Amino acid sequence: MAPNETDDTTTAGEVEEPRAGRRRAARYIVPVTVMGVAAATIGLVPALADSGDPDLPDITAAQLIEKIAQSDVERLSGTVKITTDLGLPDLGGLESGLLSGAAGGEDGEGGSSADPSGRLTELASGTHTLRVAADGPDRQKLSLLENAAEYSLIHNGKDVWGYDSAANEVYHATVDEADTKERSAQRPPATPKDFAEEALKAVDDTTSVKVDGTAQVAGRDAYRLVVEPKQSGSTVGAISIAVDHETGMPLKFTLTPAGGGSAVVDVGFTKVSFDRPDASTFRFTPPKGAKVTEDTEQDRAHGGFGGKPERGPKPEEDLAKGLDGLRMLGEGWNTVATFDTGTGAGLPTEEAGGDLGGFLGSLGDQVKGDFGKGTVFSTRLVNALITEDGTVYVGTVTKDALVKAAEAGK
Repeated sequence: MAPNETDDTTTAGEVEEPRAGRRRAARYIVPVTVMGVAAATIGLVPALADSGDPDLPDITAAQLIEKIAQSDVERLSGTVKITTDLGLPDLGGLESGLLSGAAGGEDGEGGSSADPSGRLTELASGTHTLRVAADGPDRQKLSLLENAAEYSLIHNGKDVWGYDSAANEVYHATVDEADTKERSAQRPPATPKDFAEEALKAVDDTTSVKVDGTAQVAGRDAYRLVVEPKQSGSTVGAISIAVDHETGMPLKFTLTPAGGGSAVVDVGFTKVSFDRPDASTFRFTPPKGAKVTEDTEQDRAHGGFGGKPERGPKPEEDLAKGLDGLRMLGEGWNTVATFDTGTGAGLPTEEAGGDLGGFLGSLGDQVKGDFGKGTVFSTRLVNALITEDGTVYVGTVTKDALVKAAEAGK
C-alpha cells in the first residue's frame, strides 16, 4: 500500500531541531542558493519521476527524515536533468554574460572558458542534461552536455580539471585532502540531498510535513516527502522530495511556487547506478593543442573543487559576517533577511544614473512606506527590496509581505 501519513507538527522528539538561529538562517540560504545553484561546482544534482506507484512499507514523516539523515551514499553514476525557472526578466542573454564575468569566467579578465565558476552559471536557468559520477570524497565528475559540445568538471585526488571541448580550453587547480573535506562540508547546497537537508532545517510548527505516497525515479522505488508552509504570504507552495527506498538518498527535489505554474527548481536522476564507477572515469589528460590555464589563487573557492577554503565559520555564519548587520525579521516561512549595503544609497536614479538607472528601475516596482522609497525586484520565488538608503530586504515572501516586513523592521 502507498504510504500517506502526515506529521503537521514536528517535535524535538521526532526530529532533532536545529538551533533557532541556524534554522532561520537556513531559511534565507535556501532561496539564495536556488537562485545561484549553478555557482556551486560539482553538484550531483538530479528530473522527472517515472510513472508508477510502488508498493512500499508504511513509514512516518519523521522516520523518512531520519532515513535521509542516515544516508551515506558516496558512489554513483547516472544522468541528470535540471530545470530552473525563476521567472527572471529576459535581458536577451545579457544576464549570462554578467554572471560569467562576475564569476571570473570566460568574459572575465584573464579567465578561461573552462573555469567552473563561470561555466556552471548556465544552470541558473532553462533545462540542462548532465552526466554525473562519484567515488567517495576524492573523485567526482560532472559533464554538461551541449549541442555538439561538452563541458566537464573532474575532481581526482588533488587535481581539479575543467574542460571546454568547444573552445578546447582546460582549467586546472590543485587541492589537498583537508581542503577537499572542509570545502565539501562548507559549500552551499547543490545536490538533491543538500537541498533536502537545508529545507528540512526549516521544519517547525509553521510547517506541514507528510509522506504523500510513493513514486519511481530513474527506475528506483521511492517515498515522496512533501513539505509545505502553513503560513500565508510565502512564495513557496510546496517542496517535494523523492527518497530512495533502499539507500535513503534523495533522488529528486522539486520546489513549486505558491503562485502556481511549473516548478521553480526541478532536479532529478533519469538514470542512476550505485555501483562504483570505473577509475578511468576520473582520469583526464589535456588534449593536444588545448590552452591550459593554471589556477594559482589559493583563496579561490569553487564549491568543493578548486581553491583553498578559509578555515572557520559555516556558510550561514560566513553570510552573516559578510553582510553589514544581517538581521532576520518575522518568523517561520515568512522570515525576511535584511542588511545594509553600506553605500548609504539605493539604486541610481534615472536622473543620476542615466540610461543605466532608468533601465534598472524599469526591472522593478517602485514602493514606499515607513522605510521611505524603494524598488522591489521579483522572481517567482524570491522578492528583494532595495530602499533609497541602501537597505536590502529579501525573502521567499510576496511583495506585499516584504513591504510589511520592511515597515515593521524599520
